[in-house]
Amino acid sequence: MLSCSDVSVTLGARRLFSDVNLRFPPKRCVALVGGNGAGKTTLLHTLVGLRDPDEGTVTRPKDLRVGWLPQDVVDAVGTSGTVLEHVLEGASHITDLEQQLRDLEVRMGEVADHEQEALLTTYSKVQDRFEALGGYEVEGEAHRVLAGLGFAPEDAARDTSELSGGWRVRVALARLLLAKPDLLVLDEPTNHLDLDTIAWLETTLRELPGGLLLVSHDRDFIDATADTIVELAAGTTMEYEVRSGNQAAEEGGFAAFITQREERLASLRAAKTQQDKLLAQQERFVERFRYKASKAKQVQSRIKKLDKIERIEVPDHKAMVARFAFPEPPRAGRVVAEVSGLTVRYDDVTVLDGVDLTIERGRKVALIGPNGAGKTTLLRSLIGEVPIRSGTVTLGTGVEVAVVDQHQAEVMDLDATVLEEFRTALSDKHRALNHRTMLGAFGFPGDLAERKVVELSGGERTRLGLAKAMASPVNLLLLDEPTNHLDLASRDVLEDAIQAYPGTVLLITHDRHVIRSAADAIVEVGGGKARWFDGTFEELAARRTGGGSGVVATARPSSSGARPADHRGSNGDESRSAKGGNGSGGATKRRQAEQRDQRHRATKDLKREVRDAEAALGKAEATVATLTRRLADPGVYTDGSDVKSLVAEHAGAKELAASLLDRWERAQLALEEAENTLAER
Repeated sequence: MLSCSDVSVTLGARRLFSDVNLRFPPKRCVALVGGNGAGKTTLLHTLVGLRDPDEGTVTRPKDLRVGWLPQDVVDAVGTSGTVLEHVLEGASHITDLEQQLRDLEVRMGEVADHEQEALLTTYSKVQDRFEALGGYEVEGEAHRVLAGLGFAPEDAARDTSELSGGWRVRVALARLLLAKPDLLVLDEPTNHLDLDTIAWLETTLRELPGGLLLVSHDRDFIDATADTIVELAAGTTMEYEVRSGNQAAEEGGFAAFITQREERLASLRAAKTQQDKLLAQQERFVERFRYKASKAKQVQSRIKKLDKIERIEVPDHKAMVARFAFPEPPRAGRVVAEVSGLTVRYDDVTVLDGVDLTIERGRKVALIGPNGAGKTTLLRSLIGEVPIRSGTVTLGTGVEVAVVDQHQAEVMDLDATVLEEFRTALSDKHRALNHRTMLGAFGFPGDLAERKVVELSGGERTRLGLAKAMASPVNLLLLDEPTNHLDLASRDVLEDAIQAYPGTVLLITHDRHVIRSAADAIVEVGGGKARWFDGTFEELAARRTGGGSGVVATARPSSSGARPADHRGSNGDESRSAKGGNGSGGATKRRQAEQRDQRHRATKDLKREVRDAEAALGKAEATVATLTRRLADPGVYTDGSDVKSLVAEHAGAKELAASLLDRWERAQLALEEAENTLAER
């Protein structure tokens, strides 16, 4: 079990944290939260052994297998080798055993008969260990993990040099999940994941056999995974149990953490108030009688007591209070942006295919969908940064645009102060505004506005970019993944800012809490289309899950070329379609029967393919299981030639099962897409 005792770390003249005492028991998920710059990543580095503490001790058992996913994991993946090869490196303790088995097989074919008995005994032991660790299923498990993280079956053979940074992060995460370490340590694992993948990861992490330690600023993700929340604030840590108890059951894990923290802070403030009164009394006595000889003994006694008293410190949890007074932007026409028949292709891949979309003044619209579905392409097409194959993109009368994306820090002057950089975004008529008040609302009060941009963390630079964009007199704001690296308090500022912003906002984010709080309409991008939903995230989630709450099940792009239907209408449009044709009961029944018949005809071939693939897969997996049991029989190893043929037969059966699994997954995906399309008509 990993633990630390009285750990302190100092960076330069700043004490990041001190007297940290933590334990990470097996099968326990701990979420580490805190503001940007509080020292969360440094604490993780200290715990996993990447740096030594300045004081205190970290205890790591020698046999403890720790899996570590840093924020800058992209370079660690490398640019050579296939996706599957990199993922299988996570199970090197299993694949090494497989290589031992192959080497032993070769040696058994080369040595004399009298030497084979010893080799067969060794082979049997290695094979038992290999089977106990799930060696015969490890490649299939690797494919399942990759599928869960959004990779198509054919991506397993792709070279990692072809992948973007975000997809390399997924490769690294897949490698760790396959390794199933005793303790998995993740630093902001959801930054490059879409909603579906985050939901899959939540379920997968809860099922891991080992412990979990993660840093995250995603409330929903913490709710779904954490048993304990550890807050790092004001140079110290405090643990909160959030998985059990009535409070957690009623409010959810993160809300239970907030409630418990506020109760603790209230108790600390009350205790500190009482202590301050007692200290003030003692100090008044000392000051009053310090120079009276008759009281000298009592004065010295009280001075010693004052020196020994441990002062109660109340951690500073002052939230950034977002009070905004944005400059009034120029008034735009009713239609801010209109897209008609938009088609965008990259090489031979159609990203957007005949998209129609209308954005009206004052709307706050969230774009959601799988990574690579075309959300950023759609956003960038509005400002002419994407070459379009066909269709039109029209901005409304008087529309002025500002963009905040993941690369905004690259265009900032690193040598400028926060205040100087902020002022570059303002026009002359807005330079008279109180810039410090605006910056204070975005978390840069007082002297923090005088810090150099180069000294800011990634989250702080994102906040500065938001301040620049939202304080500018524009009426259309495009936000592309603004929550990456933002801490919880900064995300609250973002939500408040979007709500208070007087213009129109198009937002790409995978933070479900931000979508819930800030968006009043949602566009689902996927399969080349963009579908409008005129309602809240909760309403869309309820519709997708049949009335319950949960994650939106967005469509994955189909390799078969099937596209989901394009819906530009709102709930009202769909309701009107549903109400159309009200006739007699007999007419209604006939129409329903015709619809059922239409669905049956459209999906019967796909259903048959799913059934056939499922039956074939079942037989193949049964064959693999039978051969696995035969390999586990010690009597098999009396004949080296039989062993070699049996191993070859087992390998062939595994390959067949893997290909049938891919066939079944493709058929099931095609059936689901067809059924969804029919349901939406």
